[in-house]
Amino acid sequence: MSIVPKETIEVIAQSIGINNLSHDVALAVAPDVEYRMRQIMQEAIKCMRHSKRTTLTADDVDAALNLKNVEPIYGFASGGPLRFKRAVGHRDLFYIDDKDVDLKDVIEASLPKAPLDTAVTCHWLAIEGVQPAIPENAPVEVISAPSDVKKHEQKDDNLPVDIKLPVKHVLSRELQLYFDKVAELTLSESDSVLFKEALVSLATDSGLHPLVPYFTCFIADEVSRGLNNFPLLFALMRVVSSLLQNPHIQIEPYLHQLMPSVVTCLVAKRLGTRLADNHWELRDFTAHLVASICKRFGHVYSNLQSRLTKTLLNAFLDPKKALTQHYGAIQGLGALGPNVVRLLLLPNLETYMQLLEPEMLLEKQKNELKRHEAWRVYGALLVSVYMID
Repeated sequence: MSIVPKETIEVIAQSIGINNLSHDVALAVAPDVEYRMRQIMQEAIKCMRHSKRTTLTADDVDAALNLKNVEPIYGFASGGPLRFKRAVGHRDLFYIDDKDVDLKDVIEASLPKAPLDTAVTCHWLAIEGVQPAIPENAPVEVISAPSDVKKHEQKDDNLPVDIKLPVKHVLSRELQLYFDKVAELTLSESDSVLFKEALVSLATDSGLHPLVPYFTCFIADEVSRGLNNFPLLFALMRVVSSLLQNPHIQIEPYLHQLMPSVVTCLVAKRLGTRLADNHWELRDFTAHLVASICKRFGHVYSNLQSRLTKTLLNAFLDPKKALTQHYGAIQGLGALGPNVVRLLLLPNLETYMQLLEPEMLLEKQKNELKRHEAWRVYGALLVSVYMID
């Protein structure tokens, strides 16, 4: 027997203008009405569960009707549950307690804020254990003293919220000693056997990842103030090379700090002060280092090689740059491969040779050092061009 009484069917029929519905018809229609109601409610419950809710709303019923290609019920747009009240004096009669709204109050009410469009954004929660001070993270003002681990803050609804403090980057005593020893060897004993062993350790040790930001800052600082110290510059580039070879560390986040130092050792006007300083060898070594960086991390930073080639090409085409800078730019472009030489060097070769040839001739360039530099540049051009063949 249907739980929908025939009286309900008769009342609904009268509401739509059918006044002479027989009792037998109402009794036969009631089970079908119950079946349709159960079907709609089952779909509505599915919509509720997919929405990760435990309360059935009118929106869920509208969604179920839509799935069944049935016109939704208008007038029940509330997202919350409906509040039914029992009619006084009637055991089985309920009604919805709707609040009477004055039309004047609705007209005079201020407009609500426009809803924001749904969007997805990303930000750093922490970088190497340190929480950056950005709007998406908890501001420093709401965080308690450093001695506390957590702070309980009260929201508007008086619910406690735990705010975690930024995690400080703490090195172990062993790593601090390791870093200090490698830095000391780099600064003062770059020709020693111990420094070579340190380079091997930098390239193979699996526990050095916490030291990467410290080595990065150390290299950047020493290169910026040590351009007159050729042994130091070469030692620093060898440290960079060893760090890049280490498969156990993730150096990608620090490339933006390393690249300026590496490019400086490639296209700087002067590297060292003594005539015995073989800065040509340092530029050759750095050129191959730059090429290995582009080959290894080009897929991670899509604009890495394009920005680098733009920098080198500008140094190569600038007639105000020194020949040593032209040499570094040519070696860097040549190390990037024959395609770069074909696209960037060859189209500008004829114009550049008009600038270089006078510097190579004894009749026009009396300075022997300048002539030597010009011939080194010429040799670098020949090597790069022959790479195409």
